Amino acid sequence: VQLQASGGGLAQAGDSLRLSCAVSGRTFNSYAMGWFRQAPGKEREFVSAITWRTGGTYYADSVKGRFTISRDSAKNTVYLQMNSLKPGDTANYNCAATLFYSSSDIAEYSRYAYRGQGTQVTVSS
Repeated sequence: VQLQASGGGLAQAGDSLRLSCAVSGRTFNSYAMGWFRQAPGKEREFVSAITWRTGGTYYADSVKGRFTISRDSAKNTVYLQMNSLKPGDTANYNCAATLFYSSSDIAEYSRYAYRGQGTQVTVSS
């Protein structure tokens, strides 16, 4: 499984960006896809996740109500729509996939065996 994130860039506070994660290679409906981010000098943190088969979604409290995760099965792509961006959203965002997860650990990066390269999001005030 290969993952390729795109869509990052420069934005001003209040702007919107949409990240895409294209999934190629062998794919399974039982995957969960996650978005994580890491700012300079900080730990990587969970942003959002979606279960491919059911479309169940999970969000970090810091992005709830502003970010929306979705997937397009026909395109094998997961999206992260980011609205009302804040300077605190500045980070390198990457997508990841896992076959083995539960609702209690879906936010743990260590559960994700497949990890793509990141895309930088920079939000200015």
